Amino acid sequence: MLDVILMSGRTINQGRSLEGGKLDDEAVIATGSVFMDQEDMKAMKILTGTLVKVKTEFGEIVVRARISPEQPHKGIIFIPMGIYANAVIDPETNSTGMPTYKGIKATVERVVGEKLLTPAEIVASYKAE
Repeated sequence: MLDVILMSGRTINQGRSLEGGKLDDEAVIATGSVFMDQEDMKAMKILTGTLVKVKTEFGEIVVRARISPEQPHKGIIFIPMGIYANAVIDPETNSTGMPTYKGIKATVERVVGEKLLTPAEIVASYKAE
């Protein structure tokens, strides 16, 4: 397990995926990943595409690990804005209508026997609660 700081924000691919809808395959590819420093991935013995669980005090989500194109940034991870990032950020908006997407303490761990949920499955899990 690796202690990290979670950042989130918009990306070109995330924005483009909104054209087709937030629940389709393109949205999963665009937002269902965590971008990590290559040295952090080596330390965790994971490769691009490995499923990992990101946990914060607000929730947890399984996503695919990817090597970040912006290097180096050891100890900092990035999940593009979307349903996957929303599972692990503080829902409180402090009356601004926008949650805090940056600087969230998190952990990353490799998972076995879990799967990357589709956006529809994530939505259904919230309805079940």
